[in-house]
Amino acid sequence: MSEVKLTKTRIRAGVWEGVLSGMTATPAIDVFLLETAIKDVTVSAIAQRPTDWLVRVKIPAEVLNDGVQTFLIHDRETSERLSQFTVITGVALEDDLRAEVDLLRAELDLLKRAFRRHCLETLK
Repeated sequence: MSEVKLTKTRIRAGVWEGVLSGMTATPAIDVFLLETAIKDVTVSAIAQRPTDWLVRVKIPAEVLNDGVQTFLIHDRETSERLSQFTVITGVALEDDLRAEVDLLRAELDLLKRAFRRHCLETLK
């Protein structure tokens, strides 16, 4: 299998879209905002391109608040982070530092959840 890569194509009408390349089987994708899974995620084949998939994530209106929201996109099978996207609402930011800090916070939350799950599984 070739290198797996997720490339953003656009955000339009509240839907993030990207092309996932390098997978022959239909990928299973998880999208998280903090520790909450985003439910409206679709993956569909792209005609004439057997290893490319269109990924669509509907951004729920209820999660949009003032500040920075960072969405993490992961491969469900490997838990590998494929990409992320950030939505900034409210007052314009002078630089992207808050977005970077929010991304680090989201990654840390994901690691904490995975570590807790690992600890519970090893106790059995």
